[in-house]
Amino acid sequence: MNSLHDPDLRGFASDNYAGVHPEVLAALTSANGGHQISYGGDAYTARLAEVLGEQFGQQVQVFPVFNGTGANVVGLKSMLPHWGSVICAESAHINTDEAGAPERVAGIKLLTVPSVDGKLRPDDLDRYPREPDDVHHPLPGVVSITQSTELGTVYTAEELRALTDRAHALGLTVHLDGSRLANAAASLDLPLRALTTDAGVDVLSLGGTKNGLIFGELVLAINPDAVTGLGYLQKLNMQLASKMRFVSAQFLALLEDDLWQRSAAHANAMARRLRTGLEERVSSGAITGISFSQPTDANTILATLPAGVADRLRQKFAFYDWDPAAGEVRWVCSFDTTTEDVDGFIAAVESELR
Repeated sequence: MNSLHDPDLRGFASDNYAGVHPEVLAALTSANGGHQISYGGDAYTARLAEVLGEQFGQQVQVFPVFNGTGANVVGLKSMLPHWGSVICAESAHINTDEAGAPERVAGIKLLTVPSVDGKLRPDDLDRYPREPDDVHHPLPGVVSITQSTELGTVYTAEELRALTDRAHALGLTVHLDGSRLANAAASLDLPLRALTTDAGVDVLSLGGTKNGLIFGELVLAINPDAVTGLGYLQKLNMQLASKMRFVSAQFLALLEDDLWQRSAAHANAMARRLRTGLEERVSSGAITGISFSQPTDANTILATLPAGVADRLRQKFAFYDWDPAAGEVRWVCSFDTTTEDVDGFIAAVESELR
């Protein structure tokens, strides 16, 4: 079959736009052929459990799922009674970009908190007091945070520990949406465990699609005491893969040889190159009219542009508006973003703003 697209065309819309990392494709080929037990009884899923135990602690329980929304729904549902609710930032993916799935599918009330940088602070948890005897209000049970955040910012390990300590003191458990956890860990030069197990996170949605996988995410019960019925919820929420070996084999490729770190560090470096290149041109007076609305801690850049500029740039490079009314756009770099991609985009921005 001939390719239906230009394989050399790359943009800055999302790391979900990228293809599959060659090492992941090779792992899928190695896992193919012959028969393996379905629904997680295969050798690859067994090995994945061992690898995750080495990286997150031997107590961890792993549940491969199809996608990030499924991971969040299944993970959060396992942490709450029917009357429980989740505290999260207003900008959280579970609140803004999952079509109400946590509320409609899992039946979970989301209690949102305004945040200028996408991060929650310990004091934010006091906004929704836990009052078990008041049946008229949803009962907070979980704090859900995103790492790195939807705004491209990153929690430090110390910030995470302060937040989880406060949550646990209030009787809350902590869920981490880690669709870009690899980018956060690479940014801080820390192992994945330092931002999860060691920071007091109870349940993790570990992403792979944004870091070179075809499909698949993981729900990790880092603290098995924080969940109930995860296996049943995985099945009844249509997230139990029959040929699970092909999800697990991809994560083995990502985790066994630190491919997660190499790919994420490259994406982060490309984002830094893009931002630095534009900032240097602003400083020299070569371009005007652009500003940056958030720190670039990982692989995401939020910037504001004059009216009309974004639409003209999109004729050559794909990317999304973030806040159209403010002229704010989002640029995301991927594991396969090249220096030529970045430099070409900088040149295109410069031609519009000089």
